[in-house]
Amino acid sequence: MTTTVDVIPTSSVLGAEITGIDLSRDFGDREYQFVNEALLKHRVIVLRNQNLSDDDLLAFSRRFGTLDKAPPNENGKQFVPGYEEIYVISNVIENGVAIGALGAGEASWHTDMSFLPDPPLGSVLYSLEVPPSGGDTWFLNTVMAYHALPADLRARVDGLSLKHDSTTNSGGFLRHGYEHPTDLATSPGTIHPLVITHPENGDRALYLGRRLNAYVVGLPIEEGEALLDELWSHVAKPEFTWAHSWRKGDLVMWDNRVTMHRRDSFDNQHRRLMHRTQVRARHKAA
Repeated sequence: MTTTVDVIPTSSVLGAEITGIDLSRDFGDREYQFVNEALLKHRVIVLRNQNLSDDDLLAFSRRFGTLDKAPPNENGKQFVPGYEEIYVISNVIENGVAIGALGAGEASWHTDMSFLPDPPLGSVLYSLEVPPSGGDTWFLNTVMAYHALPADLRARVDGLSLKHDSTTNSGGFLRHGYEHPTDLATSPGTIHPLVITHPENGDRALYLGRRLNAYVVGLPIEEGEALLDELWSHVAKPEFTWAHSWRKGDLVMWDNRVTMHRRDSFDNQHRRLMHRTQVRARHKAA
């Protein structure tokens, strides 16, 4: 690293801005080690004022592991020809067709792809166009939320598992090829422990995925719903969260194992265009 590189925490909860690295010019082993350590410590990292091509975005993302292919949008289509790992998030309509997913509405709290047997290690989101206001991305520290649980509730959830619904995405849209579930106990999804251990640093964290159609395995539906309502009310407290306000050229990466995120809505008259990659898990969280 030939220039001074700094890590500036964005809040006392989570997040840090890294300055002094131009990802379009050089991202060698030393820079990777620096960024990876910041990610593990702060859970969310921000690098502003980047000018990245899709190839640059893929090169950065691949330093952290193998990339997943982008999931199809709610219409069952991929977005970027020749770049099957890039997922487009946008409200832009061209020739009557959405060029990306999720539109301009609010996206609820979620962990990316928690319905998979091995959810991604992390996600990388790069801003190409942003509206003048709105569209902030909020992050939630699930390690801090877990340790702040009342002792009796923490002991209870330590032994439970949750089925993560696979029928809808974070915008609440039904995924291509699925039907709305009629029985949460038998609906499609993947079972994970409600509390996981980070495979690289040993942190314990709540693992809730997303609220819609979640099912606490082995509990009567009514009892499980009451427990999940209590947990979601707890984790969404402001003291566990921090918001990133986007500028063009921002690259944000988050540790998907110990964070959740959501998005504010924004004025659909303004364009918002983001490219995202997903890094496949190197180790499975226990």
